[in-house]
Amino acid sequence: MKNVIINNVSMPAIGIGTWHMGDSLTNYSTEIKAIQTAIDAGARAIDTAEMYGDGRSEKLVGAAIKPYNREKLFLIDKVLPSNASKIKLEHSLDQSLTTVGTDYFDLYLLHWRGGIPLAETVNELERVKQAGKIKAWGVSNFDVTDLEEMWRIKAGKNCAANEDLYNLDERGIEYDLLPLMKKHHLPLIAYSPLSQGDNISGKLTTNSLLKEIAANHHATVEQIMLAWVLRIGNVLAIPKSGTPKHAKENVEAGNIELSDEEILKLQQAFPSPNHKQPLAVI
Repeated sequence: MKNVIINNVSMPAIGIGTWHMGDSLTNYSTEIKAIQTAIDAGARAIDTAEMYGDGRSEKLVGAAIKPYNREKLFLIDKVLPSNASKIKLEHSLDQSLTTVGTDYFDLYLLHWRGGIPLAETVNELERVKQAGKIKAWGVSNFDVTDLEEMWRIKAGKNCAANEDLYNLDERGIEYDLLPLMKKHHLPLIAYSPLSQGDNISGKLTTNSLLKEIAANHHATVEQIMLAWVLRIGNVLAIPKSGTPKHAKENVEAGNIELSDEEILKLQQAFPSPNHKQPLAVI
């Protein structure tokens, strides 16, 4: 099982994404079971945000983790840019902590850049960290210039991770952002690593090369896509799954080792960028 280290905590490199979860009462119990199945399979990191379903995702996570030892989990939450100010950040954090039902988050991210000065947000993140309400803080949807601006802030070097879109169809961050993050030993949290099915190249789930590689590993196409994301190292992939079966398969993808030949074939089918691209976000 591949691992990632964030804020000196080592954990399996496949976590649990929860975007678009908790919205449907019909699926509620199945989604709770899916999160619990992923935890039982070895997942430790759970990623949510105050924006997801206006707190419904946080509520779902809280219900799902009740039977588990909180200390063994790595909870990631995010603050909206409009709430990332000296006046609002701690209130938003407290609300999220209450909704999830925990005393602290292991990682608290600025969801994306907004109108609040970055230095103000960083100072607040540092303050709530000192207060013990979060163990570490990070950012999301940050590109090269954003990270460089952040690192110029006095406490900016304390950023523990950057969460960005990354999958076979969206490789733009490989051009300059990933090399910069590797240079600074900043872990990547890869959101939408399964590309949400509909994507630039078409339906990845029906791609003949991916199906061939999946058959070689007695795996699913989705598992191969996750194994591909993990090949770069120092990355936490956070696929969402609303069913227990897929949740278990997602975590088990951390055991798949792609061969150099398979990686080369995927490179030829889904080429890495040869120029700077705008940061992809969804």
